[in-house]
Amino acid sequence: MFFMQLLLVLIAIFIGARIGGIGLGVMGGVGLGILTFGFGLEPTSPPIDVMLMIVAVITAASALQASGGMNYLVSLAEKVLRKNPSRITFMAPIVTYTFTFFAGTGHVAYTLLPVISEVAQESKVRPERPLSIAVIASQQAITASPISAATVALLALIAPYDLTLMHILGVTIPATLLGVMTAAFLIRRRGPELEDDPEYNHRLKEGLLPAVKEREKEEITGRSKLSVALFLTGAVMVVLFGSFEQLRPSFESGGEITVLSMPDTIQIVMLMIAALIIVLCKADVHRVASGSVMRAGIVAVIAIFGIAWMGDTFIEANMDTIEPSLQGVAQAAPWMFAFALFMMSILLNSQAATVQALMPLGLSIGINPIFMIAMFPAVNGYFFIPNYGPIIAAIGFDRTGTTKIGKYVLNHSFMIPGLVTITTAVALGFLFITVLL
Repeated sequence: MFFMQLLLVLIAIFIGARIGGIGLGVMGGVGLGILTFGFGLEPTSPPIDVMLMIVAVITAASALQASGGMNYLVSLAEKVLRKNPSRITFMAPIVTYTFTFFAGTGHVAYTLLPVISEVAQESKVRPERPLSIAVIASQQAITASPISAATVALLALIAPYDLTLMHILGVTIPATLLGVMTAAFLIRRRGPELEDDPEYNHRLKEGLLPAVKEREKEEITGRSKLSVALFLTGAVMVVLFGSFEQLRPSFESGGEITVLSMPDTIQIVMLMIAALIIVLCKADVHRVASGSVMRAGIVAVIAIFGIAWMGDTFIEANMDTIEPSLQGVAQAAPWMFAFALFMMSILLNSQAATVQALMPLGLSIGINPIFMIAMFPAVNGYFFIPNYGPIIAAIGFDRTGTTKIGKYVLNHSFMIPGLVTITTAVALGFLFITVLL
C-alpha cells in the first residue's frame, strides 16, 4: 500500500507539472482525494499560514506594480546597466538579484531581460553570458528574500526551533550571492565572442537581426517612487520583526505570555503596506487584482495548497515506514537531502512548494533545522529542464541566437551557471552555519 500511495503522489506531481499553471495544485487535490477516499488516509491540516503569507506579500507587490513602482525600478536598472556595459556579465545578475530580493518575486526578471540583451548586443558582449546568469540570479534571490513565498514557508517551519528570519538571511544572502558571482566569473569567457559567433554572423548576413528599437518608457511619477519607498519599508519591517522578537507585541492569555507569531506579523505588515500604496499612490485596484504579479502569486498559492497538502498527508500517514529507512542516512549525511530538494524543485517548478512538500519530512526524520537553512538554495533546480518562463523569455529576447536550448535539450545555456551556483551556494551554506552552531 505504501508504494501504491507513493506512486500516486509522484504521478499527480508529474501530471500537474506537465499541465503547468494551476495544474500542479489541482492535481495535488486529485491525489489528496484518492488518498483520502480511496486509501482511507486522514488528511492533515492545509498549510494555511504559508498560503496567507504569500497572499499578503503578493497583494503588496501587485499594488507596487499597479502604481508604477516596478517601472521605476526597471528604469533604475537600465541606468546601472548602461553605465557599465563592458561588465554586464557581472552587473546583470547583481541587478536581477537585487530587484528580486526586494520584490520577493522573480517576476521582475521579465522586464529586465530585454534591457540586458540590448546592452550586451550594443557592447559586443555575447548575450548568452549575462542573460543566463541573470536568470539564475533571479531564482537564487528568492531564497534570500525576506518576503518571498519560499522564505516565509521555511520560516514557518523552523520558527518552533528558535530560529529566526535573521538566521535564514545570514546564511542564504552571502551563500547565494557568492554562488551567483562564482558562476558569473566562470562563464565570463563562455563561447566565442559575439562577432565570431557563427549563428550571429549568419543572422547578420541574412538580415535577420532587426535594428534595436527605443523601448517605450512609461512616465515615472512621484507616486511611483513613493510606492517603492513604501514597499521597501515593509520589507525592512519584516526583517526587523523577524530578527528581533522583542519588537513584536505580546499578549497575556490564561496566565501565559505569547508573542505575535511571524506568519501573523508578515500578513499584517504586508496588508498594511498594500493599503498605503493603494491609498497614497492612487493605485488602480482593478490593475492590482489583474496584474501579472497577482496572477503568478495566486498560481503559487494554489500549487502549495494542493501539492503540499497531498504530500503532507502521505508523509504523516506513512511516517512509521519512512522514518526508519531515512533516519540513518539523515544522521550520517544530512547534506544528501539537498539532492532530494533539488530533484523535487525540478518537478514542482516552485521553491515555496518544494519547501512545503519536502522540508517537513526532513525535520521529522531528525535533520537539524539549521541544516535546512544551508540546503535552502537547493530548491532552485527548475532551470534544469528549460521550460521555466524567464528561461524561455531570455532565449526569445536574445536576437543574436547565442542563448539557446541545445540539441540534447539539457545542454542549454542555463545548465552550467545553474549547477555551479547551486553547488557553490549549498556548500557555502554549510560553511556559514558553523558560525550559527
